[in-house]
Amino acid sequence: MFVACRQRVVNARGGPMAQWRRTSTDEVYAPDEIEARLKAELPAWYLEDGWIRRKVKTSGWKSTLMVVNTVGHLAEAAWHHPDLNVSYAFVTVKLVTHSAKGVTEKDFALARKIEEVLMWRPGAEPGAVLEGTPDDARFKYLKYE
Repeated sequence: MFVACRQRVVNARGGPMAQWRRTSTDEVYAPDEIEARLKAELPAWYLEDGWIRRKVKTSGWKSTLMVVNTVGHLAEAAWHHPDLNVSYAFVTVKLVTHSAKGVTEKDFALARKIEEVLMWRPGAEPGAVLEGTPDDARFKYLKYE
């Protein structure tokens, strides 16, 4: 299966996504391509030791478990499973396509979905019907960047 990696879609911040080469879903990206895509599409993610990673800071253990469960649900639905490093006040999500032995389009797709869901702030959307988490330290569970 081939996917066109340069489409007219928006990134997690609402800006246009960069265009990329046409590739199969299991074709491994070179480190310079990965860095460029992360910078353009997923600026909170970084490349380290062959994995794309995202550290999500939380307010404590309950919040950490909410992040783990959210990522777990998305990974299971996608049938593409990240490695997670879990601590009291943070979760690090690590993505690589094990069968391809590198970062592929599958990793970018799941990273985008994780970013979209975890960083969703309905109260910040124009004309929002949902108010979102109150701006009160008692209720904050993620530390948004």
